[in-house]
Amino acid sequence: MIELTSRIDGETFKLFYLEEKLKPLGYTIGGGWDYDHGSFDYKIDDEVGYQFLRVPFVAIDGALDTKGTTVRIQTPLLLSHKYQIGLDDHVHVGNLKASIDQFAEPQDPDAQFPEKYVDLGCSLVRELEEVLLK
Repeated sequence: MIELTSRIDGETFKLFYLEEKLKPLGYTIGGGWDYDHGSFDYKIDDEVGYQFLRVPFVAIDGALDTKGTTVRIQTPLLLSHKYQIGLDDHVHVGNLKASIDQFAEPQDPDAQFPEKYVDLGCSLVRELEEVLLK
C-alpha cells in the first residue's frame, strides 16, 4: 500500500456529485463499502491479481444510502491484491455459502505495489484534483 499526498484529501463533496464525475473516468464504487464509509476504485492492471488506485471516503451527514449524503475524501492509496492461482483447498463451507461466495481468498491482500505503476497512480490523482477542485 502506498499513500499518495493529494489536495483532495479532506475535501467534502456530495456523493452523487462524485459518482457523476468519477464513473465516466473509469472509477467504480469499491466492494467494501458500508453505511458510513466506502471508496472509489480505479483498476490500473490485473496481470497478477490486480492493482488499483483507491479513493476512500467517509460519510459526514448520514448514511451512504441516503439521498444527498455528503462525504469527506481521505488519503488516496495505491493497492495491490494478489489472488491464489487454482482452487482454494482450505475452504470448508456448505452449499448456501458456496452459492453466494464463489471466490478464493486472496493469497496476499496487501501485496507489494509494482513500482512501474506508481507514476500512473500519481497522474490519476492529479487528474482527480483537476476534475474535482475546479
